[in-house]
Amino acid sequence: MAKSSADDEELRRACEVAIEGTKQQIEMSIRVAKSRGAWGKSAKLGRQMAKPRVLAISMKQKGQRTKAFLRVLKYSNGGVLEYGLWIWVSDTQEELSFPRLMMLACKDYKLKHLSKVEVITNDPSGCTFTLGFDNLRSQSVAPPQWTMRNIDDRNRLLMCILNMCKDVLGRLPKVVGIDVVEMALWAKENTPTVTTQKNVQDGPVVATVTESDLKVTVERELVSQAEEEDMEALLGTYVMGIGEAEAFSERLKRELQALEAANVHAILETEPLIDEVLQGLEAATNCVDDMDEWLGIFNVKLRHMREDIESIETRNNKLEMQSVNNKALIEELDRLLERLRVPSEYAACLTGGSFDEARMLQNVEACEWLTKAIQGLEVPNLDPIYANLRAVKEKRAELEKLKTTFVKRASEFLRNYFSSLVDFMISDKSYFSQRGQLKRPDHADLRYKCRTYARLLQHLKSLDKSCLGPLRKAYCSSLNLLLRREAREFANELRASTKASKSSTFWLEAATASSQSSNTADTSSVSDAYAKMLTIFIPLLVDESSFFAHFMCFEVPALVPPGGVANGNKNGSYDDDANDDDLGIMDIDENDSKGGKNSADLAALNESLQDLLNGIQEDFYAVVDWAYKIDPLRCISMHGITERYLSGQKADAAGFVRLLLGDLESRVSMQFARFVDEACHQIERNERNVRQMGVLSYIPRFATLATRMEQYIQGQSRDLVDQAYTKFVSIMFVTLEKIGQTDPKYADIFLLENYAAFQNSLYDLANVVPTLAKFYHQASEAYEQACTRHISMIIYYQFERLFQYARKIEDLMYTITPEEIPFQLGLSKMDLRKMLKSSLSGVDKSIAAMYKKLQKNLTSEELLPSLWDKCKKEFLDKYDSFAQLVAKIYPSENIPSVGEMRDLLASM
Repeated sequence: MAKSSADDEELRRACEVAIEGTKQQIEMSIRVAKSRGAWGKSAKLGRQMAKPRVLAISMKQKGQRTKAFLRVLKYSNGGVLEYGLWIWVSDTQEELSFPRLMMLACKDYKLKHLSKVEVITNDPSGCTFTLGFDNLRSQSVAPPQWTMRNIDDRNRLLMCILNMCKDVLGRLPKVVGIDVVEMALWAKENTPTVTTQKNVQDGPVVATVTESDLKVTVERELVSQAEEEDMEALLGTYVMGIGEAEAFSERLKRELQALEAANVHAILETEPLIDEVLQGLEAATNCVDDMDEWLGIFNVKLRHMREDIESIETRNNKLEMQSVNNKALIEELDRLLERLRVPSEYAACLTGGSFDEARMLQNVEACEWLTKAIQGLEVPNLDPIYANLRAVKEKRAELEKLKTTFVKRASEFLRNYFSSLVDFMISDKSYFSQRGQLKRPDHADLRYKCRTYARLLQHLKSLDKSCLGPLRKAYCSSLNLLLRREAREFANELRASTKASKSSTFWLEAATASSQSSNTADTSSVSDAYAKMLTIFIPLLVDESSFFAHFMCFEVPALVPPGGVANGNKNGSYDDDANDDDLGIMDIDENDSKGGKNSADLAALNESLQDLLNGIQEDFYAVVDWAYKIDPLRCISMHGITERYLSGQKADAAGFVRLLLGDLESRVSMQFARFVDEACHQIERNERNVRQMGVLSYIPRFATLATRMEQYIQGQSRDLVDQAYTKFVSIMFVTLEKIGQTDPKYADIFLLENYAAFQNSLYDLANVVPTLAKFYHQASEAYEQACTRHISMIIYYQFERLFQYARKIEDLMYTITPEEIPFQLGLSKMDLRKMLKSSLSGVDKSIAAMYKKLQKNLTSEELLPSLWDKCKKEFLDKYDSFAQLVAKIYPSENIPSVGEMRDLLASM
C-alpha cells in the first residue's frame, strides 16, 4: 500500500510553519482534492475540475479550554501561491504532482460549528464527502466536496475529526452516508501496534502496545465502553460462537426462512374458519341489498311529499307577504299624503297675512311649518324612491312658490319698517343733543321694536339666505343716518358747552408776559370733552355692532362679554339703562348659534358694519382738531384715552370700532407731530440770529414744556412723549452747535453755559424720566468737553512759553535719551532759566489775569466758582507734569515746587 500523505512529515512541518504565530498545534495534515457538484450534476467545467488542497486539523490550548480548527491550505496558480509561506516539498508524491517550491495559503473553520459530515452517495468509490458548518454566511451555496485518494485516507481523516469533536466539544456532528459501527471496527483493525522490549531478570520480554499508549497517534473508538459491553451481551445470547461476520449473516438468513415457512403453515391450517367467515359475509351482503332497495322506495315517496309541502308553504307565504305589504303601503301613503297636505291657515298666512306685532306669532308658526315641510320633501328626510313621484314634485314646487311669496313680502315689509323707525326718530328733536343740553343717544326703544322681528329674520335665513343681503343694507343705510346725526349734534354741543382759553403754540420762543400767562391756563376740559365723546359713543357703537351681528343672523361668537366696556366706562359713568340693550336673540335657535366662527360671515359682517358706521368718524375728527387748536399738548391726554379704549376692543365683530379708534389714534398722533414740528422750527430760528450770547430762551422753556407734558401722560402715551423729547433735544443740541460755530472765539463759553442751564432745568425730571436722563448725561458730557477746551485755552494764553517748552521736551523724548536733551538747540539749561524767568516771575499776576479772563465773557455768574476750581486743578496738573520733566532732564535746576504753586492758587 502506498504511503498516506497524513504520514508525510515534510507536509506536516510545512503546515506548522504556515500557521506559525497562531499558537496552534497540528494534529493531522492530509492532501485532498476540492470540487463542487462534480458527481451527477451539471456545472461549469471550471467548477467541476478538482483543485488540490491540504486539510490540516489543529488545536489551541487557551487556559482550561481547548479549541479545534480545520484549516484549508491551497496552492497558487502554476504551483506558486500569492499569499502564504514558501516551502520545499519532496518530489516523491503519489497523489498529485507539485513543484518543489510552493507557498501555502490557508482558510480556517472552527470545529465547534461543524454540524454535518456527509459522504456523497453519487461517488461509487465512497471517497468524496462534504463538511457542513452552521455559521457560513451563505447557506444557499453548496458546500465544497472533498475527495480522498482512497477509503483509508477518508476514514482516517473523518475518525480524527469525529474523535476531536467528541473529546474537545463533547458532542458528535450528524454523520450521513456511513455507518458509525463500521467506522469503529475499521479503527480497531487499523490501529497500528509497536513492539517494545523490557529487560527483566529472566531476560527480555516482548510487549505489544498500541500507538495510543505511546501517544503517537490519537485514534479513539467511536463506541463507548458501555455500548461495547451491551453489544457483547447481545452476541453472547447465541450459543454458537461467531468467527466471522459472513457465517453469522448466513445463520440469520436460515432462521428467517424457517420463520416464514412456519407462518405459511399456520395460515393454511385456518382455511375452514375462513370459509365460515366468508359465508357469513355473503348472507350479510344479501340483507344489506334488500334494505337498500326498500330505503330507495321510501326515499322517493318522501321526496314527493316534501315537494307538495313546499308548494303549499310557498302559496301561503306569498298571500301573507301580500297582506303585510298592502297594509304597509296604505300606512306609507297616509304619511306621504300628510306631508303633502298644506294647512289652509298656514297657506293664508304665508300668502296674504299681516306683519303686525299681534300677528307675528302666527307668521312664525307658518314659517316653522314651511321650513319643516320643505326639509321633509328633501332626499335625506324622504325615501329616495318617492323623490321622483309626480305628486311630490308638484307639492315641492308649490312649497317653493309659497316660500318665494312669503320671503318677498316679509323683506319688503322689513325694509319699509326700518326706514320708518329711523325717520320717526330723526323727525323728533328730543332724541338729540340741544343747546345747553347734552343727550346720550338712547336706542332701547328702537332695539325693542326690532327684536319683535328677530325670530322672523331667523326663519327668513333658513328659508332663503340670499334675502338677508338687501335687508342688511337697508338696515345699515337707515341706522347710519341716525347715528351720524346723533354724533354730529352731540359733538357740536360738546364743543359749544366746553369753556377753555386757548393756549399759546409758541412754547419754545421768547414769549411775552401775556403768552406766558396763557400757557398756564387750565385746558383739562378739552381732554375731558374728548373722553366724554368716547365714553358715550364707543360703547354705543360696540352695542350697535353686536346687536346688528345677531339681529341680522351672522354666525359669529358673542361680541361683548358681561361687564365689558360696552356696559360702562372705566369710571362707571355709563347710564344705568345700558343693560336694556340686551339682545335676547341667542336663544331663538340654539342650533344656529353652535355653528362656530364662520370666516365668510365675519368678512360680510365687517363689510356691513362699514356701511352702518361709515361717516361717523368725521365728528370725532372734529373734536380732535378742536382740542388741538385750544391746547396742542392735550393731544397727549387724548392719545392715552384712545389707547385705553383701543386695548379694550378685541371682539371680531367690532372691527369697525377698532378701525375708528385706530384712525383717531393716528389723527391725534399726527396733530401732536404737527405741534412738535412747529416747535422744532421755532428752535431752528435761533441759529439765524447774528450773534447769541448767554443762555438761549428755549433751554428753560423746554423744561417747562416737558413738565407739562409729563402731567398730561395717560395710559401708554409714554412712547409718544419720548419720541417728542428725542426730536426736541436733538434739534436743540444741533442748533447749539451751529450757533457756537458762528463765533469760534466764544463758542466754548456759549456751549458750557447752555449745557449747564439744560442740566439745571431738567435735573428733577431726569431722575424720573429715562429718556430725559439719557439726554441729561449727554449734555453733561458736552459741558465737560466745553469746559476743558475753554480752560485749556485760558491756561495756554497766560503760560504759553512754559508749556510749549514742556511739549518740545516730550516730543524729543521719543527719539533721544533724557541725558542728550540739554544739549539740543533751544533746550539748554540757560534756555530753561530764561523761560522760567519770563513765565514764572510775577506768577501771581498771571494767575489773577487768568481769573479775570475766565470771568470776562461769562454771563452766568453762578458757573464761575466751579469753572475757577476746574481751572486751578487743570493748571496744577499741567505744572506737575512740567516739574517732573525738569527733575528728569535737568536734575540740578531748581524751580518752584508743586506745593508752593498749590498754596499760591489757594490764596488767590
